[in-house]
Amino acid sequence: MHKGSFFRSFGYAFSGFAAAVREERNLRFHLVTAAFVLYFSHFYQFTKAEFSLLVLSICGVIALELVNSSIERAVARPAPDHFFIAGAVKDMAAAAVLVFSIGAAVCGLILFWDPHTLREIVGYFLSAWYRLPLLAAAVAAGYLFVFQYRKGARGFDFFGRN
Repeated sequence: MHKGSFFRSFGYAFSGFAAAVREERNLRFHLVTAAFVLYFSHFYQFTKAEFSLLVLSICGVIALELVNSSIERAVARPAPDHFFIAGAVKDMAAAAVLVFSIGAAVCGLILFWDPHTLREIVGYFLSAWYRLPLLAAAVAAGYLFVFQYRKGARGFDFFGRN
């Protein structure tokens, strides 16, 4: 394999990821959730193994969401004799994301459920006047990114204007 085509394949992968971010709401949801999980993980004293589990869980959910999205596109308009098969394939791919997401959520609960640390996090956000509004702004920005991200006539418009 030529070096140019090797590096070009990374470009294709980044292009595919960017297209998925633009067009797939569920992927944007997983990305926003991952950002918050990684942010709040800094309040904990995770071991390298625990943090690795966290990163692998996040990457697994995102990877499966990308696979699910690509499968949905591949079978979006099946021939009439393959319609029911295509539906089953799409449902199974979505189920794979759901199963892994549930497993990741359980891992997250096990890692993050520490009442003492949770109280410290609340105290942190209440200890300075600007922290809670910044958190609220981050949540609002995440909501807009996930649910209001629209492809406009001249690029992408967070507010759905065409």
